[in-house]
Amino acid sequence: MNIVCLDMEGVLVPEIWIAFAEVTGIPELKKTTRDEPDYNKLMNYRIAILKEHGLGLKEIQDVIAKIDPMPGAKEFLDELRRTTQVVILSDTFEQFAKPLMEKLGWPSIYCNTLEVAENGEITGFKMRCAHSKLTTVKALQSCGFDTIASGDSYNDLEMIQASKAGFLFKSTEKIKADHPEIPAYEEYDELLAAIKAAL
Repeated sequence: MNIVCLDMEGVLVPEIWIAFAEVTGIPELKKTTRDEPDYNKLMNYRIAILKEHGLGLKEIQDVIAKIDPMPGAKEFLDELRRTTQVVILSDTFEQFAKPLMEKLGWPSIYCNTLEVAENGEITGFKMRCAHSKLTTVKALQSCGFDTIASGDSYNDLEMIQASKAGFLFKSTEKIKADHPEIPAYEEYDELLAAIKAAL
């Protein structure tokens, strides 16, 4: 039995924090898991910047409401879900993901949660578990699934390397150069063909 595990941001939808940085004019918020491998460090950095600028959950959700999936993402996901089981493994947060999942046709997603004060200030975050993508892939494997994984960032490498087959998608030149053993694709039809071949 196979299950495909996909990253969300950078693979199916644009990077939320980059979109938010562009709207707010705060370039420091453009830093993502493509740039910083340590997710806890990255999120604490983001929360400090939000606090400094007096920005909270509502402002981010207002930007997310205007974000659409990447061109071709929903069609890719629909075709993949017709073929096999699919779950999205993301380090994003429940408070961010819902409108994006609606636009993608409500696929299953495992993500994290934000700690938010009554005034809307983001005060912290709670990860589902340590190394959440790798841990989830290993849990699925323990249930009898063969996993196939794809993502674009440093935090996707563990689940890609632990899976029966794994692919980089729309990744950075540095990550591709550092991991030449992982096939890398730029177009959904290429990724779909590679996944179907691995099933």
